[in-house]
Amino acid sequence: MTLMRFDPFRELDRLAEQTLSVGTRALRSVPMEALRRGEEFIVHLDVPGVASDDIDLTVERNVVNIRVRRLPDRQERDEVVIDERPYGEFARQLFLGDNLDVDRLTADSRDGVLTLTIPISQSSKPRRVALSSADRPSDAANAGNGSETASSQKAAGAEPVTSSSGSKS
Repeated sequence: MTLMRFDPFRELDRLAEQTLSVGTRALRSVPMEALRRGEEFIVHLDVPGVASDDIDLTVERNVVNIRVRRLPDRQERDEVVIDERPYGEFARQLFLGDNLDVDRLTADSRDGVLTLTIPISQSSKPRRVALSSADRPSDAANAGNGSETASSQKAAGAEPVTSSSGSKS
């Protein structure tokens, strides 16, 4: 006894794929999940049955290009009874924001999942900014008293402090 399963929607997808890719080999997309975990972004891409050598991962500026090649595992005398697995080249392109540190991107392929980890850049992390208070005298108010301070330093025999890159002889 033979088990035959007919899924009309799967057949429709297969026929549409064959029809649309006639004459040209269309690149298919790699399914993906992206999430933020703390101070980094994590991207999972499904690449089942693909060896690490068949994954091409490149980064140019803020664009990550993923190209995957999956070949059938057939031998010369094999008789194919059912083949629903997609083969060929698959591609995905990710455009990353300026807030991500592309130079520290890491990639790992395990159990049919390619995982990219992209840290958030230091310059885009939130930072505390000190506030000045209207109750405290500001540096601008003290700048008006600068001439008084310089003249009192001269009278005391001290030289005023200046910022200069030259040396005094």
